[in-house]
Amino acid sequence: MRSVASPEKLGGGWLIADTSASRVFTPERCSDEHRLIAQATREFVAQEVLPGLERMDQKDWKHVRYLLRQCGKLGLLGIDASEAYGGVELDTPAAVVVAEGLAASASFGATYGAQCNLAIIPLLFFGTDAQRSRYLPRLVSGETVGAYALSESGSGSDALNAKTHAARLPDGSFVLNGEKLWITNGGFADLFIVFAKVNNEQFSAFIVERTAPGVSIGGEERKLGLQGSSTTPLLLDNAKVPANNLLGQIGQGHKVAFNVLNYARFKLCASTSGTAKTALGESARYAAERKQFGKAIANFGAIKHKLGEMSARIYAVESMLYRVAGTIDTFIGQRTKNASSTKLAAFEEFAIEASILKVAGSEMLDYVLDENIQVHGGNGFVKDYPAERHYRDARVNRIFEGTNEINRLLIPGLLARRTLAGRLALIPTAKELQDEILAPPPSGVAINNPLDGAKYTSAVLKKVALLILGCAMQTYGEALRDEQEVLSFAADIVIDAFAVESATLRATTAHAAGTANEHLHLDAAAIVIQAAVTRCEAAGREALAVMSQGNALRTQVDTLHRLLSRPPANTVAARRRLAEAAVSRAGYMFDG
Repeated sequence: MRSVASPEKLGGGWLIADTSASRVFTPERCSDEHRLIAQATREFVAQEVLPGLERMDQKDWKHVRYLLRQCGKLGLLGIDASEAYGGVELDTPAAVVVAEGLAASASFGATYGAQCNLAIIPLLFFGTDAQRSRYLPRLVSGETVGAYALSESGSGSDALNAKTHAARLPDGSFVLNGEKLWITNGGFADLFIVFAKVNNEQFSAFIVERTAPGVSIGGEERKLGLQGSSTTPLLLDNAKVPANNLLGQIGQGHKVAFNVLNYARFKLCASTSGTAKTALGESARYAAERKQFGKAIANFGAIKHKLGEMSARIYAVESMLYRVAGTIDTFIGQRTKNASSTKLAAFEEFAIEASILKVAGSEMLDYVLDENIQVHGGNGFVKDYPAERHYRDARVNRIFEGTNEINRLLIPGLLARRTLAGRLALIPTAKELQDEILAPPPSGVAINNPLDGAKYTSAVLKKVALLILGCAMQTYGEALRDEQEVLSFAADIVIDAFAVESATLRATTAHAAGTANEHLHLDAAAIVIQAAVTRCEAAGREALAVMSQGNALRTQVDTLHRLLSRPPANTVAARRRLAEAAVSRAGYMFDG
């Protein structure tokens, strides 16, 4: 594997460099302050949010505004803002633990996310000093509610195809016309970050106040889930916007939109992690209490399989999530720019990882919540238990912040663009690997401790990702952007490679420290690795079959199989141990 001086400095750099476990941030490395913040968030949700779920479902937006103000008093809305604007400006892991803690209520979590990630962050990253001073203190306190207006009926994923337009008046102000859809917090927001095209061509961002002439709100959408969050259209009919409410520069709205979405994708993953842990706890407690055939269903192998698999998948996503949080903070700590510019640069740099987290987290959560219903049986299908609410609420996560399909295209697309720009040496590294891979196979891998095999497999999966990406770039060149199936196969391999490496590095740290639950870390990593190897071989075969044929294809497929051939681990026993730990803890065994 190619060596670089500091692999964590570059987004995607982990793919072509070895990473030391000592460099990786894990949940176990959270400080006492992080744990206190997590506890305070969970207590707020338990005492204030969950008792009012029915009020939120009934569209009691006055109550939701009260909850936001309570968040403001606790400092939860000011995680990213500096003290100058009433914030507390904590580090990235603190933002993660808050998002995880709020996830027990998906509806309020969506309300919070729109406020913090989609209203406060654009102002922090792109606002002028005057705009920040005017709007941020009230947003951070919860007195003002914010929303984000990007999507339209004909421009969801294709955001730059927006039809909403802005005309500039002689006095420098703007008049906006158009309709925005699916606006979270739309029914009671005071402030909107709106995207429109100046002169029908220059995509730009604006700060639009609800009280401005020409601004109106449509009716609440009838949704599958998130009944306790507001989702409405925003209607702009000659809406007057002052010149000083242009956010950023004319024609630079894409920078606002896409960088804000990078942050939102990262935070969405934190929410999926928190919800999954909540659901695992519900499943574990129910399985311990529910008796069939004279004993608790937690004793049945089929239920143990579910609880163990849920735990392992949460472990993989959590490992990736905290790793990226630590990487972002390392990036920020190495720069001397002002905080907002530095954080913007960090999320732009790690856009690839943000997309990986968004896809992995949302799909992990859907698996966990489906199994949560299955563990509950008939009770999971009725509203007397929270399992069905979680299931409905989570479905939108694969659509939020760019669909998973779009994010799958972004992952290899960004890797390819950074390679062509000379920022990542993917093709040279892939060429170096070809000689290594076509050489006779080694006689065997030395196994000196339980993680040697895991580390070897982790390195192999990165090689497979590089080979598929390199082959795709060489085969298609600039036309690769049109080969969406190949891009998706490549993205799946990259996601699995990152998950396996992150889980392996975390388990390595636990093993080195001799932690009390070290064996559970090793079990979780083993399950993650075995499933990833199977998926990567399947995805690799599919991708190669598109790009090659005949003898070349047979050679490539044989090489792929040889690379990924490994003795199977006893994942049944590993899942049983994780399941027993989940039942014993009445929840996720790696928390706290």
